[in-house]
Amino acid sequence: MTALADILRAQIRAVGPMPVDDYMALCLGHPQHGYYVTRDPLGAVGDFTTAPEISQMFGEMIGLWLARVWLDARRPAPFRLVELGPGRGTLMADALRAARVAPGFAEAAELWLVETSPALRAEQARRLPAAQWADRLEAVPEGPTLLVANEFLDALPVRQFIANGRGWCEKRIGLDGERLVWGLAPPQPGDCDTPEGTWREESPLADRVAAEIARRIAAQGGAALIVDYGYRAADRPPGFTLQALRAHAPADPLEAPGEADLTWLIDFDRLAAGLAPLASACAPQGAFLGRLGIGRRAAQLAAAQPGAADAVADALERLTAPAQMGTLFKALAAWPAGQPVPPGFEEAR
Repeated sequence: MTALADILRAQIRAVGPMPVDDYMALCLGHPQHGYYVTRDPLGAVGDFTTAPEISQMFGEMIGLWLARVWLDARRPAPFRLVELGPGRGTLMADALRAARVAPGFAEAAELWLVETSPALRAEQARRLPAAQWADRLEAVPEGPTLLVANEFLDALPVRQFIANGRGWCEKRIGLDGERLVWGLAPPQPGDCDTPEGTWREESPLADRVAAEIARRIAAQGGAALIVDYGYRAADRPPGFTLQALRAHAPADPLEAPGEADLTWLIDFDRLAAGLAPLASACAPQGAFLGRLGIGRRAAQLAAAQPGAADAVADALERLTAPAQMGTLFKALAAWPAGQPVPPGFEEAR
């Protein structure tokens, strides 16, 4: 077990079993022992790899999307260019390079990165020296906003509930001796007709982020692009979606607190509802990137660097193929009602 495990055990002994969102918040964000506080988790020496780290093509497509939306919004200047959870800054660096196709975009953009990890802020500063930082979206100055969030919401703390025939029981983490174990709180009153075994997950923090995105853009203009892994009603998973990843392999979420990444699958229908009154549309990542022209960009890169053609093809497949990231990962755009539908979502809903 870890130093954080000792802290968790002491807290459970003092106040009782803890909800999953409290556990997740401590594992990822404890000020001394939290996963994101103590390391750069990305890449071969980390625990996972995100789309921007797979290929420059991903960030370039995002940059083209941002440029087109900015032009359709009649070139607001200045505007806030915001990324939530920007990793190493790779996505935004690639996006800004691609967005040069729109004259004036870079000059009008005021770059804000919402990041709490000291290790990742240092990497972001190296790639994006003009950036400014905030701990929360609410701390970013008001104004027209183009916002990007790639694999951000899935790392926000989530609560889990299951119906047992008498009501909803919240999943909790308790102790069996020294071992962390799963358990359930007593059922909450009401909803007694819910079929036994029905489950749900909700993240109050993710809901607040969505509400703040909607407030800013509805009042001041702009658009948001959220990319993450998740599901819609037609492909809802059979059970709880919390998962741990360590050294690029699945792990037990309770085994080594603070040493593994913890994430869950986003319910994109719930997310879209939380972005009201903005208009929104959702598409599989592969279809979204394809409509933006990632296939043509891959051909350009392969022609320019024949020795890297196989690597480019592999990256394209990983980002867009249904069996890779193309279907499980989804892109959701939100924009003020009455404004043009953003590129990549013309055929989405």
